[in-house]
Amino acid sequence: MKATSPVIRLNPVDDVVIARQQLISGTVLQEEGGLKVQGLIPAGHKMATRAIAVGEPVKRYGQIIGTASQAIAPGQHVHTHNLAMAEFSREHHFGADVKPVDFVAQPATFMGIVRPDGRVATRNYIGVLTSVNCSATAARAIADYFRRDIHPEVLADYPNIDGVVALTHGLGCAVDSQGEPLQILRRTLAGYATHPNFAAVLVVGLGCETNQISGLMDSHNLKEGEYFHTFTIQGTGGTAKTVALGIEKIKKMLPKANDIKREPVPAKHLTLGLQCGGSDGYSGITANPALGAAVDLLVKHGGTAILSETPEIYGAEHLLTRRAVSSEVGEKLLARIAWWEEYCAKNDAEMNNNPSAGNKAGGLTTILEKSLGAVAKGGTTNLVDVYKYAETVTARGFVFMDTPGYDPISATGQVAGGANMICFTTGRGSAYGCAPSPSLKLATNTALWQRQEEDMDINCGEIADGNVTPQEIGERFFQMILDTASGKKTKSELHGYGQDEFVPWHIGVYT
Repeated sequence: MKATSPVIRLNPVDDVVIARQQLISGTVLQEEGGLKVQGLIPAGHKMATRAIAVGEPVKRYGQIIGTASQAIAPGQHVHTHNLAMAEFSREHHFGADVKPVDFVAQPATFMGIVRPDGRVATRNYIGVLTSVNCSATAARAIADYFRRDIHPEVLADYPNIDGVVALTHGLGCAVDSQGEPLQILRRTLAGYATHPNFAAVLVVGLGCETNQISGLMDSHNLKEGEYFHTFTIQGTGGTAKTVALGIEKIKKMLPKANDIKREPVPAKHLTLGLQCGGSDGYSGITANPALGAAVDLLVKHGGTAILSETPEIYGAEHLLTRRAVSSEVGEKLLARIAWWEEYCAKNDAEMNNNPSAGNKAGGLTTILEKSLGAVAKGGTTNLVDVYKYAETVTARGFVFMDTPGYDPISATGQVAGGANMICFTTGRGSAYGCAPSPSLKLATNTALWQRQEEDMDINCGEIADGNVTPQEIGERFFQMILDTASGKKTKSELHGYGQDEFVPWHIGVYT
């Protein structure tokens, strides 16, 4: 990837190259055999390197990203006006690329918080969860009492507590009490209620909702205790009494919750949720491969990484099944793809609806192209298991969790599954944070970094600039992961992101 070249070629068999900078009509590209640019090619967008006939497949990353919807001449811009989504057969060779993991002899460590039961945390929050939307206001009022920006004196004596956060949602009632939508919500809430990054948790309900707190407790074997309390507005006697009760319960829990210390623990206790949002034409070239390189390092050190966003691996799933450690794991992944195809058909939608307006403005055309870049976040190690949304991740290594492509919903499922950190690549500048798990943001291009550095934690645009390799950025980012797990604040944490980004997945119909 020569810095002197105005374009980036990703694979010798590709029919397109990527503009490193805006290309002006008439520019001659000696690197591409004297190819002359025809028309304006925006930075990050594709340009044809040969004549492509109507209906002919177009390749990027050495893989098909669509077919030409009209004839394309060499040097022309390739995008939504002349490239269309195309279904094509993909062979799913289970385990073809499986290889032994080269575990390191001396795993890296970070300064973690070891809970009494042995679980390891990267943060130390107190959480206020809700069983239903009707108790959201009361939960927020409880948490707001402890906000450092409003009442700094309340937590002044408790510096080891990262904060009190209310994670509210719009669900919990008017659904089948035995159906999958309620099961998903309860699975999500239970995952947060038992997350090691919470020193203590309150669950606040209304009292008459479908999602009864008792049902949540029974279905996931949750039990009340010194640091896990539940109550309802109706049972307590009203909103004001509920808020007062919640505040008093948290006050009593503060001293013990604050009584923690960080100690060296091996990297095997890290579980990363991998996300990409506001992707652009550089995502699959810079930030995603760099994150993938960091994931490979984490796996070699015994840790776990969760790739998700099923609609955003569609068209690239055959690359993941090749890494599946067994046919069972590969079939589990294909079963989730089949579920999404059926889900879209039922709802009069299609998978190619996924690329957003920002994705397209950044140079991505079809879901196939987006997916091929997105899977790079998962590195190159073996796919050891596949999980449903918000299921507890028990395997170590590289895994997949079925989630939608919408980042807050996807990350919520990952955290419920046990992710104690989120790593989020973006090319357009997604502003996102997560509680209780810190979120690191990787910028795909230097222009974004310069424009929005206050939200970005690392600049992967140096790769496209020709200054470093994805492996070099990956090594640098792996150290950043360890530092963050040890307590260093991310940009999104400094801005106070996290409470509003809790969005459980709702797949059902309200009744």
